[in-house]
Amino acid sequence: MSANLDTTNGQTSFVSARLDAWHQSGIVLPDTFTAEEAMEHGLLGGWNLRKQALFTQSEDGKKIVIPRQYAVVRNNPVIKKQVDVMGVVGEKYAIMQNESLAHLLNTLVDESGAHFETAGAIDGGRKVFITMKLPGNIKIGGKDRVDNYIAVMTSHDGSTSTVFMVTPVRVVCENTLNLAFNNSSNLFRVRHTIGADKIMIQQAREALDFTFDYLGGFQEQAEQLINTTLTQGQFEEIIARNFGAPEDAPNSTITRTENKLDQMAQLFSDANTQEGVRNTAWAGLNALTEWYDHYSPVRGASANTGTEEELRSRKALLDPTFKDDALRMMLALV
Repeated sequence: MSANLDTTNGQTSFVSARLDAWHQSGIVLPDTFTAEEAMEHGLLGGWNLRKQALFTQSEDGKKIVIPRQYAVVRNNPVIKKQVDVMGVVGEKYAIMQNESLAHLLNTLVDESGAHFETAGAIDGGRKVFITMKLPGNIKIGGKDRVDNYIAVMTSHDGSTSTVFMVTPVRVVCENTLNLAFNNSSNLFRVRHTIGADKIMIQQAREALDFTFDYLGGFQEQAEQLINTTLTQGQFEEIIARNFGAPEDAPNSTITRTENKLDQMAQLFSDANTQEGVRNTAWAGLNALTEWYDHYSPVRGASANTGTEEELRSRKALLDPTFKDDALRMMLALV
């Protein structure tokens, strides 16, 4: 999401622990960081988010208040005295300051040993995200390492609720495995309403149990998949049946579809990310999720919305439908 990170006068609202910042943007700290450091180095603190009344003007120049509608504004983190408009919301919309969001995740630091990994803002500050890496990792089949993260994203323009999610990441190819393993959800949402802070504090305290429940289901079914053989021919039959174009489709559609199937098949058969797990249902799942995270087509990329890669990464995190379908396909083989 690099090009869409909130940037003012060359300063970017993004901080990362140890890793290179996206496209050399933002700040890279040498070690894990605190909630306070996330606010400072990620340029997320002191925004003073607030609601202000909206007005229109009559033909004779009189100011008229627009009922039950408000603008959410912030103090720009770089340019002093500049006020930025985030969006328009209703009267029941409750603002959550970035500091409060970090405080909620601090609860998990204290209770689980998780540490802050990234924090930043996108879409001109309209959306803010913070991720924490959980201690330890999972090794599927004793060899395929998966790191585990808790991520939270919220909006300041009324476009989304506050979302907490558990996101396992397969280290070898950095694709997210945010799947509905064991029929359990890996995310929960809290709407921006009065009292939401108290609800989220309680849910943050319960999130560790929620996380381990989810990861337990994740590892159990992943182990089943890695112990199930899947040949190249079987994989190609599965993707042709589920993702192939109808026989009467236009030639252009058939060509695009064949290219997609070829990419999936190549990831399964030849990609070095499948070394050690090749010809298993686990490799089949990972070939599909890797394709979705890194190759799937997206529309609407622009200077305002972000690059194709950025749009794809957001889709991969926030819309797990494709990955859930891929999981069902592979579990049918177990």
